[in-house]
Amino acid sequence: MTFYTLKVAVTAIFIQMKVQLENIRSDQESSFRLLHNPKLNDLFFWHFHPEYELVYIEGADGTRHIGEHISTFHQSDLVLIGSYIPHLNFDYGIKGSYRKEVLHITPTFDTHVLDHISELSGVTELLKRSQYGVAFKGETKEKIGERMKQLHALDSFDRFLEVLRIMKLLSETNPDHYDLLHNYPILSNKLKSRQLRLQTVYAFVSENYTRKISVTEAAGLLNLGNESFCRYFKKVTGTTFTTFLNQYRITQAKRLLLSGKNINETFYESGFESLSYFNRVFKKVTGENPSAYLRKTKNQEKGLGMQVQR
Repeated sequence: MTFYTLKVAVTAIFIQMKVQLENIRSDQESSFRLLHNPKLNDLFFWHFHPEYELVYIEGADGTRHIGEHISTFHQSDLVLIGSYIPHLNFDYGIKGSYRKEVLHITPTFDTHVLDHISELSGVTELLKRSQYGVAFKGETKEKIGERMKQLHALDSFDRFLEVLRIMKLLSETNPDHYDLLHNYPILSNKLKSRQLRLQTVYAFVSENYTRKISVTEAAGLLNLGNESFCRYFKKVTGTTFTTFLNQYRITQAKRLLLSGKNINETFYESGFESLSYFNRVFKKVTGENPSAYLRKTKNQEKGLGMQVQR
């Protein structure tokens, strides 16, 4: 594997993440979208989308933050998240090696597919249950996790069939093998409306992060005053608007660095006004400065190259 190949692969992950931040744009011809081992551990990615999400992670301890629920998981986790439920990426803050598979299911899957196949009525009930947030455990977690790790190697048709099998198995899971993460379904129109309002802010940041963005500008998108907007954003996302903006810019900066831009070009094109501030924020978000980040990436590439040669 060449350094260029590694850069392209990592860049692709960040492009996908940018789309997810605004909304997930699945292939209109497909009922599912699989993200194979995406790594977002240095990004606080508090997000939502209309798609259902089945996520499996192994080899790490982490935090499960879904809707109003916050808990920890150990070594592995398998969770089904309902439509429009806000959640944090499961690998946030994780250090070391781990594996993650994320499956998105189109929100119309139940009406376009399940409603016409009586044999899959249990899957319809499973998707309704997902609005509580469902964490699977024990034997179910282990078996489904192993099957999810194989999805990326299947062609689209076999993947479709395997996802149906996985969903059917989950729908038949004994209640002792899963926990509902809320006492009520996260379905309210108020919550959906609130999340869609934030989508306006996310889309604005995505289009304008390369220039200076003021809180006043962002607040104006929601017809709020500065103080009201800051309180609202912190309440809904769990972070401040400035922190979110900096994290988004650092994500784009990493993409630029891996695409071959030098540090001076990167800090300017990712929207920072000074190199010193860029270095400070980069280290705060990732734990290392831009130069160290590039050195580490190149060393990882060399290690992969040596493995390939062997």
